[in-house]
Amino acid sequence: MPRLLHYSDVENVYDDPVRVGRLAGALRSRNGDDALVCGTGDNTSPGVLALIERGRQALDLFRAVDADVETFGNHDFDFGPDAARSIVVAAPQTWVSANVFGAEGERFAAPDVVPHTVETVDGVRIGLFGVTDPATPSLNPMAGELRFTDPYDAAEAAVDELRAAGVDRVVALSHLGSGDDELARRVDVDAVLGGHLHAERCERIDGTLLLRPGANGRTIFEVTVERDGPIDVERHATADAPVADDVVSALQGRVDAAGLDEVVARVEGPLDRSESTVVGGECRIGNFVADAYRWSLDADVGVQNSGGIRDGPPLSGAVTVADLVSVIPFEEHVVRAELSGAELLSVFRESAAAVVDFGEPGWWHGHFSGAEIHWDDDANELLDARVGGEPVDPERRYTVATSAYLLHTEHEFPTLRERHRIGEGDIQFEVLAAYAREFGIDADIEGRVRRVSATGTATRTSED
Repeated sequence: MPRLLHYSDVENVYDDPVRVGRLAGALRSRNGDDALVCGTGDNTSPGVLALIERGRQALDLFRAVDADVETFGNHDFDFGPDAARSIVVAAPQTWVSANVFGAEGERFAAPDVVPHTVETVDGVRIGLFGVTDPATPSLNPMAGELRFTDPYDAAEAAVDELRAAGVDRVVALSHLGSGDDELARRVDVDAVLGGHLHAERCERIDGTLLLRPGANGRTIFEVTVERDGPIDVERHATADAPVADDVVSALQGRVDAAGLDEVVARVEGPLDRSESTVVGGECRIGNFVADAYRWSLDADVGVQNSGGIRDGPPLSGAVTVADLVSVIPFEEHVVRAELSGAELLSVFRESAAAVVDFGEPGWWHGHFSGAEIHWDDDANELLDARVGGEPVDPERRYTVATSAYLLHTEHEFPTLRERHRIGEGDIQFEVLAAYAREFGIDADIEGRVRRVSATGTATRTSED
């Protein structure tokens, strides 16, 4: 009976070799001649090891689980198209992508990447194709030279070709996130194995199974795909899976060779950086990062986007350079921008997911230093904003220290643009390390972000 083993968004879990070993053990224990191991993007980056190895640490996992089919996520281009292409060539699986093209209009990495493939498993012909979020060049500056076409048009063309080839089932490998709903409605597929968004999902739309295993290798889905009849699915948590010791050894060797074990500070009260904390409002890790940015460039305000702080173990005890790289594992510089007070107020408003329509409803996208925000969650209204204790003057000019990424992307804080740049500092994690050496890591909750309801009742902070 054919089975698909679905994983996605491994991201920075490679920095914890045992956790990757359990993911590998979970996949390996269920693999067999009647199974396909399928990945749906962001399985090579980001992370400390990804930064050091340019994504090639993922090959340890791919080879260990005998991966079969994979598509691209936005982070798989973190080190540019050439690095992504080199991983494709070295990896054991077939890479499918129907909507990613090179600058001249050629299919990216052809012939090593194909728009779709047909795999015969236990007598059933399964057609698989891949699609990636067309917003990737905005989400990832390193993908800027690539072209991402309309994923739904590309999917329809791929499905037509697969149906014409006489497949029994068609499965989409998708890194569209919330776009999976539109994919299921517009395209004749039996299942959508999804990624991109980090919330788990298992439901059906118009008879099409939609899955998303979440991030960081915590879960895999096992999908039974018979020639006829319903498609069944089982969820497997990886926390208690057998550990693939060979994967642990390979990754631990890479960790040891990275040389990022300098202790820069000690933390007595752990700084949580789970997704729920970081997107919930003001938090200690967000305050620490924003403080470091503002200090490094002597700016009026420091701004860090929630999505740039990666999920992982709390910062606790002896904190090393590697720990700080894992918080923000990108080769982005901290930049100095200059905005009018009116523009800065727009930036503050864009901290709410309801304003920028990015991520999940209720998410809070901004962490600040030097500023205090008073926000009404029910009305989606900025009630008050202060910088240096004084109300923001719409006519005044303010300096802001933030990631270069926020000047590039249109999906978070769209008011911030490249034209606002007036200076550039060091790489983000280098700034964090320098600040930690100088001041330690003792950030507290200070009321920088106060989210309230229409009745005036204060919303709890993410770490209450």
